Amino acid sequence: MLNKLSRLLRSGGQQLDFSRNFHLTGVLPSADLSKYPLDGIKILDLTRIVAGPYCTMVLSDLGAEVYKVERPFHGDESRKWGPPFLKNSDDSVYFMASNRNKKSVCVDLKQGKDVIYDMARKCDVLVENYIPGKLDEFGLGYKDLKKIAPSLIYCSITGYGPVGPYRNKPGYDVIAASMGGLLHITGSENGPPSKVGVAITDIATGLYAHGAILAALLQRTKTNRGQKIDVNLLSTQVACLINVASNYLNAGKEARRWGTAHESIVPYEAFPTSNGYITIGCGSNIQFEALCNYLQIPDVAKDERFATNQTRVKHRQELIAILAPIIQQRTSAEWMATFSDAPFPVGPINSMAEVFRDPHIEAIQLVKSLDHPTAGIVKVVGPPVVYSEAGNQARTAPPLLGEHTDQVLRELLNYSEDQVEMLRRKGVIQ
Repeated sequence: MLNKLSRLLRSGGQQLDFSRNFHLTGVLPSADLSKYPLDGIKILDLTRIVAGPYCTMVLSDLGAEVYKVERPFHGDESRKWGPPFLKNSDDSVYFMASNRNKKSVCVDLKQGKDVIYDMARKCDVLVENYIPGKLDEFGLGYKDLKKIAPSLIYCSITGYGPVGPYRNKPGYDVIAASMGGLLHITGSENGPPSKVGVAITDIATGLYAHGAILAALLQRTKTNRGQKIDVNLLSTQVACLINVASNYLNAGKEARRWGTAHESIVPYEAFPTSNGYITIGCGSNIQFEALCNYLQIPDVAKDERFATNQTRVKHRQELIAILAPIIQQRTSAEWMATFSDAPFPVGPINSMAEVFRDPHIEAIQLVKSLDHPTAGIVKVVGPPVVYSEAGNQARTAPPLLGEHTDQVLRELLNYSEDQVEMLRRKGVIQ
């Protein structure tokens, strides 16, 4: 079935090149590439920073061949976003997070339009995240590429999209999160706005783009035509407001910051313990009654102020004032042992050290080890999705800058050695 789907996805674009070499290292030295849903799909990746690279990395985990085109001698800006940096390398560990399974090809877009054209003819998908109109200046916009590769799916990831008064503004995660309302609802109840600890708007945008690309590949099997996809940070962030947006649009209810608490469910927040914090959620009366029993305060569950979620929301402060002092009497580990078989959701707030030594994280082998050309063994967090019939794995470490330029130009584009050297002398490639 998966092989059939791969053939269908390719049917609107180039034929599968069985001769290419994936150079597998690390966790999958003898992987069966035919099991990967996107085996044979080639992606021309003109993205940098986070949202775009995250999108193409997710596709690469599924078997797509990703050619990461970077600026000669500079590369993706996130290569320099450190410290910390990889051992024996100029690359930051930040770059590691979104660029596994890719091949780095250094091409100057201003001078190398023809090289990009040749790559586009061989690829199924192009992903870019330049300000709208920038690639048009180089002759690399969708209208240009559509003429030479009509089956190409061209995905643009931008800050604000190609229309509207903000279309030419540069987009960054924290700005989109600010304008899109996320910072307005994030932070302690009576404190200032706070950004989320990771670039969650970038990540969500990359995931939306990845899903859109898969949908476009599927549609191409019916139409044999490519298309342009526009995904932007601000629209993604507003879409991610979900119930908060619905509350305002349909009930006129303005949002506010709640810290770790939930506006509509009580108790549902982090509680201090004697040495840290644990988060407890009770989404039903049965769960709340169980919590009270575990805390040895069964009468609280029978109190009319706390009998239903609606009354618990109304009397939030009184209830938290009862629960918090009890929970603060013991350590997080002691409470987790007490709640080991509890019917309500509960978990500690872990540091990074605690996350990666968690027995469940270790048991599911989420962290993968990969061979890096200069740093030795490096570790990445592998894909969180597991398929029963498909491959979806971290296979190769993020590439060195320009590591695959010669290989891709010779093997994918069939350039001669003289052609490659001429391009290098002209400064078109590194």
